[in-house]
Amino acid sequence: MPGSRTRRIRRRSSDPPPLGAAAARLGGLREPAGDLLYLIQRHSRDATAVDAGWGISVAGAAIFCAVAGPGDLSHRVLIAILAGFENLRVAWVVVRRFGHGEDTRYRELRERWAARGREQLTFAIFYQAQASFAPLLGIPFALAAFNRHPGLAPIEWAGAALWVVAVTFETVADRQLAAFRADPANRGRTMRSGLWRYSRHPNYFFQSVTWLAYALIATAAPFGYLGFLSVALILYLIVFVTGIPPIEERALKTRGEDFRRYQRETSPFVPWFPRTGRL
Repeated sequence: MPGSRTRRIRRRSSDPPPLGAAAARLGGLREPAGDLLYLIQRHSRDATAVDAGWGISVAGAAIFCAVAGPGDLSHRVLIAILAGFENLRVAWVVVRRFGHGEDTRYRELRERWAARGREQLTFAIFYQAQASFAPLLGIPFALAAFNRHPGLAPIEWAGAALWVVAVTFETVADRQLAAFRADPANRGRTMRSGLWRYSRHPNYFFQSVTWLAYALIATAAPFGYLGFLSVALILYLIVFVTGIPPIEERALKTRGEDFRRYQRETSPFVPWFPRTGRL
């Protein structure tokens, strides 16, 4: 029939996936959540909940891409399970801290911004900035969800294996720190055992490795190298913005010389053997 020529032409595997539309939807889903979390923070003067919201929204982005994506089922299931499980786990770790005071990072940021007379304005900007990051963070999920190649490629299996290692060590680091903090005898002291002997922030390091795993999985798709943009963003946020800097500033205020000695002896991020005998 002549009308058969109007059928939609199948997208070639080499064509770029319509990531713009997927990214816009991810951003649109996150903005209302960011507004709600900001209002909760404004009322309670505790920004800890934003980390739980972050984890839930990232997991939701991965699941949304997996459900809505047109790619082969194997890629969609893989990215949904890995990103969904890890980020819901992170959210649960944060939820368990509710009611025990504001996270030290946000307490430090709150004091810093309040001293400049723009506490709530800066928090509002901060929450909106987080919402704007959603499209970038969702890139590896969207790429995997648009991958039409049947079955998993070796690089995806490698990414999944790396994810298992990273989540295992991140969980161990979280549990070691939680057990240390639960002991009243450790109040005012710095955690120096277990994984914390080799890195001042092993939980953050292994969390960033999970994002490297997502990027590796995304490389099996056309234009998969774009997934490394998410890795770069996560590293930037952790190392330079809301991760390590406010934590260490707060620790220096509350633990003083004990934490300075820890800084001199222990790698700041990438696990490595401790330095001894340094003044």
